[in-house]
Amino acid sequence: MRIIEPYVTLESKITQKEALDLIESAGRVCYKSEDKINGDSAEKFIKGILSRGHESVIEHVSITVRVVCDRGVTHEIVRHRIASYSQESTRYCNYTSDKFSKEITVIRPIFWNKGSSQFNAWQKGMEECEKAYFSLINAGASPQEARSVLPNSLKTEIFITMNFREWRHFFSLRCSKAAHPQMQQIANMIFDLFKEKYPLFIQDIMVD
Repeated sequence: MRIIEPYVTLESKITQKEALDLIESAGRVCYKSEDKINGDSAEKFIKGILSRGHESVIEHVSITVRVVCDRGVTHEIVRHRIASYSQESTRYCNYTSDKFSKEITVIRPIFWNKGSSQFNAWQKGMEECEKAYFSLINAGASPQEARSVLPNSLKTEIFITMNFREWRHFFSLRCSKAAHPQMQQIANMIFDLFKEKYPLFIQDIMVD
């Protein structure tokens, strides 16, 4: 069994400037003000749109992120319905195969320190899940049958595509301290990507 940390990567190649230009072109149709487009107009125009709550305009650009986390977190992520998802499937992935180094991989919980009694109990539970999974596969069960004993902490990989408006909604809910700690951990990682690559679209969002 392998224990890893969660991580996220930005898969979209569109720059903030390209996103701004496309959204400005779409937004100015509303006012038929295309004649006002120039090299510096997009940022001011979209800041104004966001300040007025006209967020439907920013739906014209979608951003894709790859997330490696545990399956418990993805159960929460996919509740955001205005999105597209592609996720590692426990129906078809056989973790006893060489492709997976003949072991399951689990995500370390953020809320327990290694060596604590809670962490030790969790690790023992994960090891028992792995033993049960391997026993079922060796007894002739298919991966989709044996997955019944796999834990919420199982590592999974998911591609997430949302438009800018939905990402703003996602951050407002999932970066909050009211969110599950591991969900908040992932949301903050993605938020940091947006702060680096698309700061204008989230600059007014306060996170805990």
